[in-house]
Amino acid sequence: MTTLALGPSWLDPDYLINTFGLLGVLAIVFAESGLLIGFFLPGDSLLFTTGMLVTTDVIKQDLWLVCVAVAAAAILGDQAGYLFGRKVGPSLFRRPDSKLFKQENVEKAHEFFEKHGPKSLILARFVPIVRTFTPIIAGVSRMNYRSFILFNVIGGVAWGVGVTLLGAALGKVDFVHKHIELILVGIVLLSVIPIVIEFLRGRGKAKKEAASAEPTGARGPAGPAPRGRHAKR
Repeated sequence: MTTLALGPSWLDPDYLINTFGLLGVLAIVFAESGLLIGFFLPGDSLLFTTGMLVTTDVIKQDLWLVCVAVAAAAILGDQAGYLFGRKVGPSLFRRPDSKLFKQENVEKAHEFFEKHGPKSLILARFVPIVRTFTPIIAGVSRMNYRSFILFNVIGGVAWGVGVTLLGAALGKVDFVHKHIELILVGIVLLSVIPIVIEFLRGRGKAKKEAASAEPTGARGPAGPAPRGRHAKR
């Protein structure tokens, strides 16, 4: 099966799986789930492709074993991110931008965490970039560890197993095989939609705040004096 390279060849799911195998998939899932350097990796399309390749016997492992391994990698990745956040703490927000690190990604994840609370650990799994930084922000915020473990496990299983099973189920459909390039592009676009929505909301909110801050109807310190029948002539 040949898929469309979504960017550089080393980011194409098919290339990654053919080159590094299942262990490579698990390493990428771990890195994208909680390591700062993993935010750009193709998590959703990679898991979908993995499920497809299992059902077509390209990956010669039982589907249940692959799902368990993927979920474990996702959970451990978030765990690493949480511990990193607790250790680094507020200094993460003062870290300067670089080619691989943008302060705005941290701020977006922080806003996401503040908005959704502990359940953000589940919701963020389905949002690229945000899913990498959210467990780190949970650690920075010193979220209750027991609550973190609970939501981490739920999110890791829902995302890791869910997307893999989706790929396995659709991998038996001829239409999907014939249009795999479009399917993968669609997955990437769907995963980016939440980011676009949040960006547009933030932009609209900023415009409203800017508009409300501007003085309305001001013509000077007090404006022109009204003229009426009692005004002096």
